[in-house]
Amino acid sequence: MASWQALADEARLWFDSGRTGILWWRDDDAVDAGPALERLLAIREDAAVSLSLAVVPAQATPALAARLRAAPDVDVLQHGYAHVNHAAASERKKMELGLHRPAMMVLGELGTGWLALERLFGAQALAVMVPPWNRIAPTLVPTLPEIGFKGLSTFGPRRRPRPTRGLLEINTHVDLTDWKGGRGFVGEAAALAALVSALARARAASPAASAEPVGVLSHHLAMDGEAWDFLRSLWQRATILPGLAISPARALFTTETASTPSLVTGEANG
Repeated sequence: MASWQALADEARLWFDSGRTGILWWRDDDAVDAGPALERLLAIREDAAVSLSLAVVPAQATPALAARLRAAPDVDVLQHGYAHVNHAAASERKKMELGLHRPAMMVLGELGTGWLALERLFGAQALAVMVPPWNRIAPTLVPTLPEIGFKGLSTFGPRRRPRPTRGLLEINTHVDLTDWKGGRGFVGEAAALAALVSALARARAASPAASAEPVGVLSHHLAMDGEAWDFLRSLWQRATILPGLAISPARALFTTETASTPSLVTGEANG
């Protein structure tokens, strides 16, 4: 399993090659202001790093919008519509953006959700879809640009930067919560192993411009103390490692070259 030294070694490989490994931070399931959100924003401020909040439109409150107006550099992404599971009880994996309902109904909800985010968050809201539970039916993906979405973010290595014309995919790769093993922190060694592996995969991408930014996924409403401690340590260390940089989602999703490989799947929760 990996260690902090392994992360430093990987960062050095990026630095020695004259390149920079790009990290980004996505936190899911935001709906309201509160102590957990304050804790999250404090880490962001102390480490001076960029944060993207995946907000559930149907549950988002004016209090959340008011709080984020005081943190204008936090980007808001759209986390489905209501974060409701529409899969059958017999299905093992939860899904909101599946084919369990008519596609027009699903897309209609997403459009309504986007209008709600625009109204609440204004320019902080980015037209980037983050499917609840990181899952979306493949046949729905090509329709996202048709209703105004420019980006897609799930979990795991993407297959290609653009799964369909007009849509850029940039995923997360390190989930701090062990959803299948008690919902506690996945552990320092496991989190670092996932991070180092994702960075190494990006470094090996050919052409180099196709390297996918590496995403760290947190859930401020579900994390235990160990996960919070790791999150703080990670950003404090990553900001001073030569060879690494933390990018805002806004910068990644508005560049034509933001980079490679998934669509639909994703085993992290969200």
